[in-house]
Amino acid sequence: MRNALPLTGETVIFTGTPKAKEAAELVKEYGGTPISIPLIEVGEVQDKKDLQKLEEAMQADWLIFTSQSAVGAFRSKMERHRFTADSYAGKVAAVGTRTAAALDQLGFTVSFIPTVFSADVFVQQFKPKKSEQLRVVFLKGSLAGNLIREELPFHVTEWTVYETKSATSSIDKLCKQIKQKNQVSVLFASPSAVEVFATRVAPNTTWNGFTVCAIGHVTERALLKAGARVHVKPETYTLTELVHALAKRKGDFK
Repeated sequence: MRNALPLTGETVIFTGTPKAKEAAELVKEYGGTPISIPLIEVGEVQDKKDLQKLEEAMQADWLIFTSQSAVGAFRSKMERHRFTADSYAGKVAAVGTRTAAALDQLGFTVSFIPTVFSADVFVQQFKPKKSEQLRVVFLKGSLAGNLIREELPFHVTEWTVYETKSATSSIDKLCKQIKQKNQVSVLFASPSAVEVFATRVAPNTTWNGFTVCAIGHVTERALLKAGARVHVKPETYTLTELVHALAKRKGDFK
């Protein structure tokens, strides 16, 4: 007989800080214990040209956001310089429904979201008309790759609005959780978190002894490259869907 609560006894570790509480609450509903141990820290990048860059962005034809962190940093700049969304006449593209929701809260209407929430699918599907004449600004993090700038068939201005670095204080805590718990699942929501785990945590714990969960195929590739075996990946790339997929796997094994 299957357990009605498939994550009973399971410690589910988020290696990032969820922007919404739904995923953690869902873990509890499935009987598990959610723990947030961020492996990366995100902070806004500020420089003396922020006002100039903000003015240029607000004149662009398209703004591209691939994360909630980018939206949050952009929001801080808008508030600091007293800009509002209604002064922007262009269009906005978002990779992911959470990113789109954050933009909606800021007052922007999102005109494009790819069917799969990743940059490689975005560049395949994002084909606005008269692309050679567009002014496009990509709001990005410090570790973002060059895919959007290089693969889109028009000039893209990149603006690094936030930086990502390893959260050193979390390393020991995560190692202890993995070693001390019998039933552990670790959720990876970005290649950046994978890199920190691979270099700072895996040498002390290995990749064995816990369920490895990837939010999408880009993170999955990073895990496979690091030597991990990926056990769970959802069809839709959100944390809540990742928890659903984890619960299904655990339920199937009980």
